[in-house]
Amino acid sequence: MAKEFFTLSEVKELFDVENGFLDLLEDEQIICPQCEGGPQEKLFSPTEVEKLRLAKLLMEDMGVNLPGVEVVLRLRQNMIEMRRQFDAILEDIARLFRQTLEHMGERRP
Repeated sequence: MAKEFFTLSEVKELFDVENGFLDLLEDEQIICPQCEGGPQEKLFSPTEVEKLRLAKLLMEDMGVNLPGVEVVLRLRQNMIEMRRQFDAILEDIARLFRQTLEHMGERRP
């Protein structure tokens, strides 16, 4: 079972990051944790954790600046959405194809 939320301390330990780095990403709206009662009660969804992982990789390992991280993550999200749309179109085509084959089978003597 996948973890539903990660606490601030779990995220800091998992990625070896400080509050300043997380605050920077949050200020730029790259990550958007949910707050439950205060700064120490921030909760990160798996989606936000993945964005944090990618942001850290891009900035620390690849030297991408903050605006570049934002662009890369936005393009990534657009690609994911296009993939979902493409998959839905393929499912519709497959469904129509099956219906056509079934209909053709009913018409044969």
